[in-house]
Amino acid sequence: MRKSVVLVLDPIKQLIEYAQLAEQAGFDAVWMMDFNNRDAFVRMAAVGQATSRIGIASGIAYAFARSPVLTAAAAADIDEITNGRLILGLGTGTKRMQEKWYSLQFESPAPKAAEVVRLLRALWSAPAGRPFKFDGRFYQIAIDLYLRPGLVRTEIPVYLAGVNKRMVRAAGEVADGLVGHPLYSRRYIEEVVRPAVDDGLGRSKRERSSFDLAGYVITAISNDAAQAREEARRQIGFYATTRTYDAILDLHGWEKEKAGIRSAFRSLDFAAMTAAVSDEMVDQISVAGTPEECERKLARYEGLLDHVLLYPPSVGVAPDRVMENYRLMMEVFGPGR
Repeated sequence: MRKSVVLVLDPIKQLIEYAQLAEQAGFDAVWMMDFNNRDAFVRMAAVGQATSRIGIASGIAYAFARSPVLTAAAAADIDEITNGRLILGLGTGTKRMQEKWYSLQFESPAPKAAEVVRLLRALWSAPAGRPFKFDGRFYQIAIDLYLRPGLVRTEIPVYLAGVNKRMVRAAGEVADGLVGHPLYSRRYIEEVVRPAVDDGLGRSKRERSSFDLAGYVITAISNDAAQAREEARRQIGFYATTRTYDAILDLHGWEKEKAGIRSAFRSLDFAAMTAAVSDEMVDQISVAGTPEECERKLARYEGLLDHVLLYPPSVGVAPDRVMENYRLMMEVFGPGR
């Protein structure tokens, strides 16, 4: 099982510092994300220039927030900067985020995301100096003279993020891997995610070995186990406010927890929102506790995920504690330590 680290640090100088530490610790990759105040591509370029071996990944960049033509160009540039270390992780985000943050129309996310992947690959493999045309359901591109520079790789790995079966199946059908959501429970991976991936792979007649099943795992490590669990609880509560992720909560029958979390969130009572997250949710969704406990808990993902993306809680967590958590991740899980 491969291990990577999700970096949520600011400013960028600090992001680079911890990416270098992750490289020294022997992690597979560092993952960076788009948000309403972050640009994954800028961050990947900065980290890519400051490292030499570790994979550089977006987890996630929003698939619809940029033209696929610009996404293809940015990805090719970063793959050049990093000498072929890029993993391009794309996701749709939620309907509310895309419509309210970016003023985008949110329609048919699974087939549209799949078309983005196909268009990216067409752009990367197209001959330079000739017209380029793509006539899809969602994107129609016509470039009279496509001046594509030489690429480090014409087959940059593309992963898709997904929660519901349709998106996960689309990842299995067209992508090189899946970026699993932080709310994934082990049961959800086993009963929903893996079958949907297999369905998608079957549609494209590909072997399971060709696909990287990666997933965010909320990871809180502290010598104070209660503190670590409380931090994980806050992060879980934050995500559970969103109806998009109901499939995970409903599979477990967490109706009482869901109602309590959302009622507290509507009142902006964040303490009550956190308290509504049950111990069972913390145990099923996160890896939280002392270093020794976390080693045992992460081992439970063997055989479920090919690739764990260690994700520190940051909601309501002091910056110094986030950095301490990263340092403990390096010590406990760094393959090179």
